[in-house]
Amino acid sequence: MNKCDQCIVRQLTSLKALNKDEVIKLANSKTTYTIKKGDSIFEEGEVTNGVFCVKDGVGKLSKLSANGKDQIVKLVKSGELLGQRSMISNEPANLSAKALDDMEVCFIPKTEIINFFNQNNQFSMNVMKTICDDLKESDNHTVSLAQKTVKSRLAETLLYLHDTFGENKDNTLKIQLSRDELASMIGTATESCIRLLSDFKKLDVIELIGKKIVLKNINALKKIAE
Repeated sequence: MNKCDQCIVRQLTSLKALNKDEVIKLANSKTTYTIKKGDSIFEEGEVTNGVFCVKDGVGKLSKLSANGKDQIVKLVKSGELLGQRSMISNEPANLSAKALDDMEVCFIPKTEIINFFNQNNQFSMNVMKTICDDLKESDNHTVSLAQKTVKSRLAETLLYLHDTFGENKDNTLKIQLSRDELASMIGTATESCIRLLSDFKKLDVIELIGKKIVLKNINALKKIAE
């Protein structure tokens, strides 16, 4: 079954509810792709006709704003499914998905997912729970944008990148976002983000090594993020 049964996506998502026969159907229907850094998995407004399983690598989900800039909504990593909401609502993708580093993703056609949805109650409940969790995360992000200062949001985001994706051997954040991407995540102009990073460096809570970032004082960042 092409290792679908042992795949991290199967273990961590709604796919864990599938029985042996359904996993075999999944393995026979999926297509695996390598997505190079900077390439798109799908674009906003595209009809995806299925879901994408992130087997390896990190990507971003973003939405084009009225001024033509990409607003990053979420970062996605190994073990996540993309496109579930669009598939269930039978609408084009509401967000774009792009690789932040080289990724390996598997595509499962909508016909197979809908069959699992109709025949496996636990699977359908798991899908709906995932969608609800995404909505909750979106609500929390909206509140953060409305109530927290840009400084607090930057500290919060740096901690999120550290806690979720970890560090390299040189203690730099493993996920390297451009200054534009970091500004997009916290909802501010790139110039403001660069200025705040410089302020954090002066406070000795971070170190900047070229484009890389080292978190030197986690506790201080936590206080700023509150």
